Amino acid sequence: MPVEKVSVSLEQEVVTATRERVGGRGLSAYVNEAVRRQLRRDALAELLAELRAEHGPVPDDQMEEVRRLWPAPGDVAKSVPA
Repeated sequence: MPVEKVSVSLEQEVVTATRERVGGRGLSAYVNEAVRRQLRRDALAELLAELRAEHGPVPDDQMEEVRRLWPAPGDVAKSVPA
């Protein structure tokens, strides 16, 4: 895949923490994946906004049922037997 060299400004502590995690040569790939992930989240947020505008919000009773049937990630670890 073609790449383009760009210059961005990041907080020094963010750069330091990232380099500690991935090493100096992994910084570009790490930042690229973070931006790609954010683009997917932005697209999903736009889709959800369109669906809400077209169909209205999800009723509270249905949201409660979904929360009951589909636990949050932290709750899954608690519910799995050791």
